[in-house]
Amino acid sequence: MPSPSSCKAPLADQPPPSFGIYVHWPFCAAKCPYCDFNSHVSAGIDHDAWRAAYRAEIARLATELPDRVVSTIFFGGGTPSLMEPATVAQVIDDIRAGWRTTNDLEITLEANPTSVEKARFQDLRAAGVNRVSLGLQALDDDDLKRLGRLHSVDEGLAALDTALTVFGRASFDLIYARQDQSPETWERELRRALSFGTSHLSLYQLTIEPGTAFGARHAAGGLSGLPDQDRAADMFDITQSLTETAGLPAYETSNHARPGEESRHNMIYWTGGDYAGIGPGAHGRLTIGGQRFATETRRAPGAWLEDVRSGSGETPRALLSKEEEILEAFVMGLRLRDGISADRLQSYPIEAEIYKKINKLAEDGWLERDQTALRLTPKGRPLLDAILREIFA
Repeated sequence: MPSPSSCKAPLADQPPPSFGIYVHWPFCAAKCPYCDFNSHVSAGIDHDAWRAAYRAEIARLATELPDRVVSTIFFGGGTPSLMEPATVAQVIDDIRAGWRTTNDLEITLEANPTSVEKARFQDLRAAGVNRVSLGLQALDDDDLKRLGRLHSVDEGLAALDTALTVFGRASFDLIYARQDQSPETWERELRRALSFGTSHLSLYQLTIEPGTAFGARHAAGGLSGLPDQDRAADMFDITQSLTETAGLPAYETSNHARPGEESRHNMIYWTGGDYAGIGPGAHGRLTIGGQRFATETRRAPGAWLEDVRSGSGETPRALLSKEEEILEAFVMGLRLRDGISADRLQSYPIEAEIYKKINKLAEDGWLERDQTALRLTPKGRPLLDAILREIFA
């Protein structure tokens, strides 16, 4: 582990970090009660207007950042599988025209089982999508209804079969620590999920977020049967054990993959790379002239379209201070099993007081550090938020 005296600020002449493009489609067929993403239900969508807006933003950013090499594109939402395949194709074509791209360009699209239909998936594959992330969320029909999902277990598994056939690379999401779920029932469900043979899984513990339907229900005394901290911790331990045994260890707090099958786009976020955010509510991080900027867009779909027509879909960029960069590096990097690389730590002017706290947490068994990285120990992984509070209190 480097000492504080060896830390230095990033050099302006270093090559720019890896670069990804995030495209946000804000519309869904229905709003799930647990979801705090920027998603909206709309009776009518002007697909021509959205296609034109995406094209305008890509052209603007490509003119400003011409020397980047795009390694990943990610269509998130919302439910991007509700986009017209022609729009997806146009976005991909414009990105390829605006920037150089890597030979192994990863293009991921999120989908829900209710929008899956083999002809549409084939059209999306023809457009260039080569990886899909499917929102199954549960393998129990009653729990799917509680979660506000519009599909059944059978429909979800049929969608997964279609995705694997058409794309090859397919991941799916499950939520655990649901109402009335026990560690035993979660273990059975996860064993079944692991039997499907996908190379990537995203396994999220249910969190009750303010501003969601579940948040309001919970505040009013509803949502009975949620597991206590001990039961939720047991489910986390089961998740780590079963996925490790199956050859899909957790490479990030909630994401599991066979070696080499990690989401390369999400790795850009966690390792401090650059990415442009396009669409309502999309965030980005851009390193320009040795300085790192945070970008945002307005969340309301109509407001974002108006902003694009006025010249830019972004709100004014914010220059991140070194303190903000360091905090973000820890918040994102410690989510990774491999942690924060020593080289990355050396690029920041980290105060000696922070290293004292890190050393104390390492002595107590929550962190481990060596010449390559700083990372959480297995004991520390479930307690990331508390560890971050301790370091940055």
